[in-house]
Amino acid sequence: MSQDSTVQVVVGGVTAPRVSAAGICADLRGGEMLDSAFEKRASALDARDRRWLRELMYGMLRQRGTIDAHLADRVRGGLARIDPDLLDLMRLGVYQLLHMGSVPAYAAIAQTVELAKVRHGIGASKLMNAVLRRVDRERSELAAPRSPDRLEDLATRYSHPRWLIARWLARWGEEATAVLMMKNNAEAPVVIRPYGIVREQLEAMLETSGVEVEDAPLVRDSIQFVGGVSLTELGAFRQGLFFVQDPGSTLVTMYAAIAEGSFVVDLCAAPGGKALELTRFAGKVLAVDKSPQRLGRLLDNRARLEAHNLFVAAGDARMPIVREADAVLIDVPCTGTGTFRRHPDARWRLKVSDLSVMAGLQASILKAAAEVVKPGGLLIYSTCSLEPEENDLQVESFLAKNPEWKLEPPPAGAVPPETIDRGYLRVLPQVHGSDGAFAARLRRSQ
Repeated sequence: MSQDSTVQVVVGGVTAPRVSAAGICADLRGGEMLDSAFEKRASALDARDRRWLRELMYGMLRQRGTIDAHLADRVRGGLARIDPDLLDLMRLGVYQLLHMGSVPAYAAIAQTVELAKVRHGIGASKLMNAVLRRVDRERSELAAPRSPDRLEDLATRYSHPRWLIARWLARWGEEATAVLMMKNNAEAPVVIRPYGIVREQLEAMLETSGVEVEDAPLVRDSIQFVGGVSLTELGAFRQGLFFVQDPGSTLVTMYAAIAEGSFVVDLCAAPGGKALELTRFAGKVLAVDKSPQRLGRLLDNRARLEAHNLFVAAGDARMPIVREADAVLIDVPCTGTGTFRRHPDARWRLKVSDLSVMAGLQASILKAAAEVVKPGGLLIYSTCSLEPEENDLQVESFLAKNPEWKLEPPPAGAVPPETIDRGYLRVLPQVHGSDGAFAARLRRSQ
């Protein structure tokens, strides 16, 4: 039975998940992040509708560049003349037609046409009907339009902004850049970290619950789910026996190699996965973030996992509320170019100027965090960015201005050797198969 025959029907006969999708698109145009917009708009949907909506929204954003190329050839006068909201509805309709096999073509067209009528009137609905019917009629002939312009060709084929592709081509070449973009366009797996239980026991519990699992890349005791699963329905989740964390993030804390029993401060903690991971080794972890709202998820996880050595406070990393820590982690705000598979909206939101804006913020956090570390202590700087301005260049600039600090590689065996580059942790999606991550382990002199 198709999705369309079972979901709740709302205004104008349009299904609830499609109305939610239109609302999410509006939120994104207003500057909201996809994850928060999705949670807000999907909160009233049941689990099945949430999964369907997630497939539609995240998938459409991953394929938006290619979809726009198809639409540009089929909208007279080009896409610039189309109302931005109506254009987003077209993208949603085309994605259902071309990528969602569970949706019959008639439903994808009729529902999107009705949505256009509800939001923009009869004229818009007629345009939508003509465009979607043409896409459906010509689907067997569709291929990403080819361009003699190499950048334009790659941007259309892999659905990424030209300016980012140009940067990556200069750094890695076409083959590695193509692999990176293909990884970004794939669904990100769910990877979990056992907590208070050994991996083998947790794996057995999950398999007993009917969940199929496999090894996660790079991190031996992490577990990767095969296929979709509702985490909150699992007994192991309710018992606080795991939390979700990509291997790229886990490797940052492994690379940190915190001394047993240390007092550790995480100054950019939300949503809190790294702080939770640090509680395994530290005597006490203080997790700080400037957003009390984002700290809510960390508080929920702390209670569920019974992480008694984790303490939480709100505060700005540029004005730390603590001193004399054995180690400080700053997982700084960044462009997130290493996590595009999880945040497909980010590639369309980013601008070239964001690199310098983020670098300035990162430098101020790095300078302030250094004051928190006691003599002889550790400062771990990390990002989920792939860009040099936010990674190597940021650390090199700090070290040049602060001779009492030095880069100190982790002990041998702390992380897989293939993730270490000149003493830095460098995890690349196109090489390692996880989210991207960068970290620098900095030691303050006595």
